[in-house]
Formats: sequence, C-alpha cells, structure tokens
Amino acid sequence: MLVILRSAAFNVLFYLNLLVHFIIAIPTLVMPRVAIIRLTQSWGRTNNWLLRVAGIKIDYRGLEKIPPGALLVASKHQSLWETFGLLPVFPDPAFILKRELQWIPFFGWYAWKAGMIPVDRGRGAKALAEMTERTRAELLRGRQIVIFPEGTRRAPAAEPSYKFGIAHLYGETGITCLPIALNSGLFWPRRSFMRYPGTIVAEVLDPIPPGLSKAEFAARLQQEIETATARLVAEGEREPGISRQGPGSQKVAS
Repeated sequence: MLVILRSAAFNVLFYLNLLVHFIIAIPTLVMPRVAIIRLTQSWGRTNNWLLRVAGIKIDYRGLEKIPPGALLVASKHQSLWETFGLLPVFPDPAFILKRELQWIPFFGWYAWKAGMIPVDRGRGAKALAEMTERTRAELLRGRQIVIFPEGTRRAPAAEPSYKFGIAHLYGETGITCLPIALNSGLFWPRRSFMRYPGTIVAEVLDPIPPGLSKAEFAARLQQEIETATARLVAEGEREPGISRQGPGSQKVAS
C-alpha cells in the first residue's frame, strides 16, 4: 500500500512539474535555442529529485568517459525515465524521436525549438535519409545526438531488437558513438502506474570510435549494451524493494 501511495504522489508531482515547466518555457519560443535546452535540463534534474518521493535514487556512472563535442549516443530504452534523465548529462543533446510527438501541443513546439530530430517511420528509406541529413547538421553544431537503437521501450527481460538506424548513422557520419546501459525498467516499468523503490543506474560505457564497418559496429554495440544492461538489471534485482515474478515483471518484496 505504501508503494502505491508513493507512486501516486510522485505521478501527481511529475505532471505538475511538467505543467510548470511548460508554462515557464513559453518565452523560450522567441529566445535563442540554448534557453529551451537549459530549461529541459532543469526539468530532468527536477524529476530526478522528485523521484525520491517514490523511494528512487539515481546513479550516473562513467560520466568521465563522455568525450567533448559532437557524438552519437546510443542508449538502452526501458522506461520513460531516460527521455528526461539523460538530458542533464550532455551539454547540448538532440533526441531522435517519433514525428508524431511533435504534434502534441506545447511538447511539440518545444521539441521543434530545441532542435530535436523527428522521424516519420512510415516513410522507410526516405525517413532514414532525412534523419541522416538532420543528424549531420546537428553534429556540425557540436551537439550530442541521442538515439534509442531499439526504437521503443522494452522490458528488462525482453529480447533485444536493435534497428538499422544507429548503424546507418554511425557509418554515414563517421563519428564516435557512446553506448549507455541502464536498469530503469525495474523501477519505472513501461505502461505502469507503479514506481518501485530502488536505484536507477545509467552507465556510460567506453566510446566506440569511428572506422568499423556497419555490421561490426552493430554487433559490438548490441553486445556491449546488452552485457552491461544485464549486469545492472541483476544488480537492481538484488535491491530489497524488488522481487521477480517472471520475465520483465516485478513487485514489491514482502
């Protein structure tokens, strides 16, 4: 019961925080882009702080491995958390996101102002070409391009399903890729009201330098992210608030 109440309290505060930041952000639509970037980073940090209400702590590891300047960032995607939790980690992040998200009032306006990169998945090769062109342009501005290689959230125990997009960008841009592993899905499950107490860990892995073939890169990226993610999930499952019931499920331990 306590976990349910804490989850409810956090969810209310999360959406209030979102509303407040939406209102504060209105003037940034006519300000330089850096203003909305800094505000979204404030939103991410504030959400991390609010997660304490649900008994969740945040542990960023390996931040010293982040190279300066432009790079690709390939992150595991288990939860809503990484859509804001990675914002404060990089100086000028640009997320690759579904085009449909830009149709959402306020959110879509701010995503456009922040220079996020929308992708129309239904357009196939044309979408890939447009994404590549936009990515090149943002990299020239020294930005960090954040992409979720599986395209959507997947439960901690789900089989990996990496798409071709990240390997294509790596090969076409010739730039360093930074992998990120995490265990957020244990504590903030996808499509769930519940928030389980514990420690969300996001671990920056060793950068993958340019020069590999697309196939070599894809195999290395998946192996490194999945190996590290499995280790972090196993670490999270040992926390007292988590008890496994089956693939990708969890409950509060009695």
